[in-house]
Amino acid sequence: EQIAKQINYAVYKNWAVNIEYTDDPHPRNSYWELWGLPLFDINDGAAIMYELDACRKANPSKYVKINAFDNTRGVESCCLSFIVQRPANEPGFVLERQEAEGRQ
Repeated sequence: EQIAKQINYAVYKNWAVNIEYTDDPHPRNSYWELWGLPLFDINDGAAIMYELDACRKANPSKYVKINAFDNTRGVESCCLSFIVQRPANEPGFVLERQEAEGRQ
């Protein structure tokens, strides 16, 4: 229900929506796989929910997220982004800080 409300808000604002998925949610991994094509000019949130459900069924063990972009200023700026699915088993990741010259 909350996901549908967020999607309907993006549709109401005339934002372009896309759906992405990955198995590597590391913060430095900014390149997720795009599901289908970006959903431009969609006037019905149900169409986006349909694509989201298809993505979730095809990728049950991956992270899935929704992004919404606003192009009113001539650039595609991300206005909304949230994860809608996480796998049952999350292996996690480790960030190791390296103390080197210039970091002290």
